[in-house]
Amino acid sequence: MRRNELDYILTTMLDSNPDVSDLNITVNKPLQAESSGELVPVEMNPPLPRITPFQAERIALNLIGDNRRLMEDLLRTGSCDCSYALHGRARFRVNIFSQRGHYSIVLRKLNTRIPTLGDLNLPPVFKDIAKEKTGLILVTGATGSGKSTTLAALLNEINETKSVHIITLEDPVEFVHPHKKGTFNQREMGTDFDRFSSGLRAALRQAPKVILVGEMRDRETVEIGLSAAETGHLVLSTLHTIDAGQTINRILGLFDPAEEEQVRHRLADTLRWVVSQRLSPKIGGGRHALLEIMGSNMRVKESIIGGEGEGKTYYEIISAASIAGWRTFDSATQDAYEQNLITEENALLYCSKRGIVSRGIDNIKKKRGESTTTLPNLSMKRPDGAAGPSAPPAPRSGVAAGPKFTPTPAAAPALKLR
Repeated sequence: MRRNELDYILTTMLDSNPDVSDLNITVNKPLQAESSGELVPVEMNPPLPRITPFQAERIALNLIGDNRRLMEDLLRTGSCDCSYALHGRARFRVNIFSQRGHYSIVLRKLNTRIPTLGDLNLPPVFKDIAKEKTGLILVTGATGSGKSTTLAALLNEINETKSVHIITLEDPVEFVHPHKKGTFNQREMGTDFDRFSSGLRAALRQAPKVILVGEMRDRETVEIGLSAAETGHLVLSTLHTIDAGQTINRILGLFDPAEEEQVRHRLADTLRWVVSQRLSPKIGGGRHALLEIMGSNMRVKESIIGGEGEGKTYYEIISAASIAGWRTFDSATQDAYEQNLITEENALLYCSKRGIVSRGIDNIKKKRGESTTTLPNLSMKRPDGAAGPSAPPAPRSGVAAGPKFTPTPAAAPALKLR
């Protein structure tokens, strides 16, 4: 297979559906493109009803090219990461992995245009996040939830407003940032450095003000990231956690119990923001980003140092600070439902506490004049069994029910004269 043949296949897959985010090449399946969160088969000319093991291997070898390191990673560990550019169309983050003796390939489409905070319709509090000068900012969520896109928008805001040196450590480089007010140096793992921990350690000697770490995968990277935040750098990174509380617990869980108290104090001093993301299907097509946003205040620091307790869970702290722009997933899903961006079913599916969101949705329906129940013609029954107005109220507690009793006046006592 030649490069122009591979480019033809990838171009056809990209053009097959609107809003394609991933390309999936799996043995015994047709070529597939992920559009709005669903895999859709791609029709080729000539037809390609299913991928053979030989075809998958040839595509994988063309994506790897002559890179010996990637080939060694694939043979030794069973997978490798690289990037691929489709000239004039798109760039891809590529993962090649073996399964049941065959190779499978997933290509994540990377946007060539740098997104802005306005493009993503992010809340105004993100302007405040971009103004931070030191500390740790974490963007978390499942794979494919848009973490890299949010970080790219934050870096673009910094690039447009601050004259600072920005170093990114990525696997691979996704968004190529132009030099604006800021100065960018973007390093790719495997080509420019071998591990995030070593790249981050080297970055401390390269005079940056802002450091982006693609992912905090291990204890060593987290420890160096905390040290960088403590020494006056602004460190941005990602974690695969579902909300703010789990993010704190994941970081603490990377360290030994003997170190936990010290790490709690360090994290309380350096953590500035935790932004967690979930992508929900959007009414009319596409996906809508639901955000949980937690900043740093005295209550957050106390909970990090002493642990969560009654009345001081991260959920309660975030809810109480909504006036400062913080929000829980539950408030985000209710807002999205009220704006007719997502359905009630998806609001209940992507929230954190269904009971709270269900009551909130009922209140929204009442404001709209919609029914809040699916059971029609509800009515009370009279004591005689016929349907009609509600029965009279029950007697007060402690008063026995029975027939109505009207007291008769007692006879006046006879008067005696002396």
